[in-house]
Amino acid sequence: MKYPDSARIDALGRTGGGCLFHGGLKGLEKESLRVNPDGSLALTPHPERLGSTLTHPYITTDYSEALLEFITPPTPEASETLAFLDEVQRFTYANIDDEMLWAASMPCRLGNDEDIPIALYGRSNIGHMKHVYRRGLGHRYGRRMQTISGVHFNYSLPRDFWPAWKELFGLDLPLPAVRNKAYFGLIRNFHRLGWLVPYLFGASPAICSSFLEPGMEDLLPGAMNQDGHTVYLPWATSLRMSDIGYRNKAAQAALGISYDNLDAYVASLTHAIETPWEPYTRIGVKVDGEYRQLNDHILQIENEYYSFIRPKQLARSGEKPTRALQRGGVEYIEVRALDVSAFDPLGVNLPELHFLEVFLALCVLSDSPLIDADEQAHIDHNQTLVAIRGREPGLRLQRAGGEVALSDWALEVLDAMTPIAELLDECEGDRRYRDALDRQREVARHPETAPSARMLDEMRANNESFFEFALRKSEEHRRDALARPLDEARAAFFREAASKSLADQRAIEEADELSFDEFLARYFAQTL
Repeated sequence: MKYPDSARIDALGRTGGGCLFHGGLKGLEKESLRVNPDGSLALTPHPERLGSTLTHPYITTDYSEALLEFITPPTPEASETLAFLDEVQRFTYANIDDEMLWAASMPCRLGNDEDIPIALYGRSNIGHMKHVYRRGLGHRYGRRMQTISGVHFNYSLPRDFWPAWKELFGLDLPLPAVRNKAYFGLIRNFHRLGWLVPYLFGASPAICSSFLEPGMEDLLPGAMNQDGHTVYLPWATSLRMSDIGYRNKAAQAALGISYDNLDAYVASLTHAIETPWEPYTRIGVKVDGEYRQLNDHILQIENEYYSFIRPKQLARSGEKPTRALQRGGVEYIEVRALDVSAFDPLGVNLPELHFLEVFLALCVLSDSPLIDADEQAHIDHNQTLVAIRGREPGLRLQRAGGEVALSDWALEVLDAMTPIAELLDECEGDRRYRDALDRQREVARHPETAPSARMLDEMRANNESFFEFALRKSEEHRRDALARPLDEARAAFFREAASKSLADQRAIEEADELSFDEFLARYFAQTL
């Protein structure tokens, strides 16, 4: 890839500068485990006061009944995004009795794998499909993996950006094609440089030993056992992003999912969804009248494919994600590389989101050649290495032409982001983007200040296990949230959303006319 030169950035300035980026929509999807006061996994059903996990627009569950997922509506200001997340978390704390939200990405103490409750979505066909999909994940990868939490950042460039972009660079394409081409260029560059995100923001260098199953230690070369309960890597940034966090990652790398363009992406994902795989065939699909998984294919559905970043289009009810992309093109991108930070009550902070905006702008403005097999090998190597050894002094990464010191490459990327941050600040009339960039430049120069290093330092200073550290932070965040109850108008807003979602779920269940077998057959038969 080639970073944008001064001429390209100057040209943007002449057409309105950073205002071309102004108004891009931001959203968050933040996962948090519900835990008991003693830090054990909550085994209670999803609280009815929080509404229906099938239809609630802001509060649902991910894999487990205990793994809450908070979704913010898209807003033009990152500060508004965080403010909404703060409100939805405060509403949740007020409605889960004495339970807490676990403050870290890696889970609390876990018992037997089969004791982790799989999320339920009611008796409708679509609700049962969501449950069976998660049942399949448990059979394929184990339920422990599905208790890991993350933060997803959703971002779209403003609609006014695309006509200006097309005119500026003389692109002889319809606007939808311009948008798709640019987003896939952004995605390729994010893969190339995405190791920078866990390096700067990774917050999972340690885990509870209860998370490990026999043989998993081999995935953590050089791991240390602090107290019989905590396993950590001294230079790790994000064990969540390592092979122990997503044990399907290595196998799925062989799928060859293409990011060349929209059609190639959809075709390669569709191939994986339609191709049986013998290890999954051995699990069985429908055994003794009960579904163990949706199918025995390499991927049950698109969401099973793990990636740092995804192209997204809002899907209609019951519509496959790939069909939605074919129908409407790329509407926004979903960045999936963020750990839940125990140092932030919301798991993420405003400077972090401002940094990501500049980083994504760099990815879309830079030239983005297609990724060949050799470069893909470099990308996979770098992502794994940074997750488990990112802060190691003298660490070197791979790129075309040989190896490069991680510290040098990080500062090179940050320098390339500087004129873009200046451009964005011109539109806002302040220094929010430059300040966010300066903050991470200090982390790059002094990796001992990264969240992953701070976590290990604080554990050592307090003589705490990972569990004790995360439990203490969870208790702090709970006290903070309960000390700031929502005003009545906002509380009523969320109560109404919960009530409406329950009614919507009942309406879906009452409208079902097909058997589940027929519903699945129609779902997978979707074509444009």
